[in-house]
This record gives sequence, C-alpha cells and structure tokens, in this order.
Amino acid sequence: MPLILVSGYPSSGKTYRSNQLVDFFDSKIKAATEPHIRRLSVTHINDQTLGLQRDVYREAQSEKDARAAEYSAVKRDLGRDTIVIADGLNYIKGFRYQLYCEAKAVQTPSCVVHIGTPIDKCNEINKGLLSNPDREGGYPNDIFENLVYRYEEPNGMTRWDSPLFTVPFDDSAPPYEAIWNALIGTEGELKKVKPNLATVMKPVAESDYLYELDKTTQEIVNAVIAWQKDHIGELGGQVTFGDKAVELPASPVTLPQLQRIRRQFISLNRQHNLAKPRIHGSFIEYLNTNFG
Repeated sequence: MPLILVSGYPSSGKTYRSNQLVDFFDSKIKAATEPHIRRLSVTHINDQTLGLQRDVYREAQSEKDARAAEYSAVKRDLGRDTIVIADGLNYIKGFRYQLYCEAKAVQTPSCVVHIGTPIDKCNEINKGLLSNPDREGGYPNDIFENLVYRYEEPNGMTRWDSPLFTVPFDDSAPPYEAIWNALIGTEGELKKVKPNLATVMKPVAESDYLYELDKTTQEIVNAVIAWQKDHIGELGGQVTFGDKAVELPASPVTLPQLQRIRRQFISLNRQHNLAKPRIHGSFIEYLNTNFG
C-alpha cells in the first residue's frame, strides 16, 4: 500500500504532521464502507519507533546505519494492506529515490510531504526542546546546523519527489483529502502503479548479468574520472555516452564518491535483472539523481 515520505529540516514538526496524517487515515479507514478500504492499516516509522538517538547524525557511519534501519523497516512494511508513513529526515534525494523504487517495485503509489517550516523557526523550536528536560526531541546544535546545511529540498518536478505536498508552518493541517486521493483514489478501487524495468524484481536469467552490471558501471565511473582529469578547473560539464550524458556538479566528484554511488546502484539492482542496454542508461540516470 502507499508510501508517504515526510521530509523537512530538523525540528520542523515532521512527527507532529505525521501524527496528524496517522489520525486522519485511521479515521478515514474506520468510516469507510468498502471492504478493501476497511482492511487497511497505518504504520508510522520514525527515529523513535526505530530506537535511534539524535547523536547518530554526528558520524557518517552511524548516520548510514540509521538510514539503513529506516530503509529496512519501510521495505518490510510495504504491503497490500498497509499505508506506511516514513517520518525520518529523508533529506537526501538519493535516499528518497531508493524508497520510491521500493514502492514502485511492489506496484504501490508514493508521495512526499514536505514540512515547510523556515530554518529560523526550526532553530527556535530546537532550542526550546533542548532547554526543556520534560520534552523529548531536539538536536545538539552542531548536528542541527550540519543537517540544515546538507538538506536537499524535494523537487516536485522529479518523479521520485512527486506528487509533492508542502505544508507551511502556519497551516493547521496537511492537505488530507488531496493526499488521500493521490494515493488511494476516489473511484472505489485502490491505485496501482505499473512497475518499470528498473524496479521489477525477477530472477536472474542471464548468467553474466552481475558481471555486466559491475563492468558497465565501472566503465562509466572510469570515463567520468578521465573526463575530469582532462578538464581540470572547469565547473560542471557533461560526460556524454551516446544519446545520454552524466551532468556533473560544479564541484569535482571524487572517485570515492562515485564508487559509493556505484555500490548503492549495484545493491539496488543486483536481483532486478535489467536488460543490458538498460544498465547503462539507468546508472547514468542514477548518477544524475545524486548529482542534481
């Protein structure tokens, strides 16, 4: 069933808005007369339900482990009769793309709810949480500033961030009905998403698939590194591969960065059995997603 990704700055009110959504979906399900709606349930996943402390965002490895915990929980709970509300920071667009692919793989719709609280207000709320021992939450100041700096705001023009619903700080509630209609529908039938070649899980048919996956992605990484060596000092640029191109960011991309993205892509597609021509294009698209 549908996946709702809640994203926003630290201390922006993500959990408050998520609880509003949980209450709305629960009441909507209870009031329904259609059996396929009444059998639905709502699952809320966040740092608290996963037992994660705010300090996990101080170090790269512990933060990576925290994202892996959220990813596993979402993947486990995505199913026919469960609406999953993932209320984590979800501030990295590459991570949102991964969760979008998981939803599409099980043929269920997804959306992003962006909590549009201004940074100054988030900072005020965060300081209030830290100064009140009776209230849970709040990020240490250094972690708060670092997460704000690294936040990648959702973009409704990209398919993995759409449909995108932004909830301004002054709004009393999220756009409940619009979210319900986008994910559940109004025609009495649950919405289904047609998976594409990049997300359909099927058994590996080609004996050399993993070899091709490894070889093709490494060739693209090597080409990007070689292009950068030949264009030292240039800001951004395009590395063309036939009718497709890797759009490089303004700052140079290091080999460790490229290899990390490459490993993520291989992990996502190890069992997908992409057609060989699709490996090439899909990896270029994945790179652009992480660079954009």
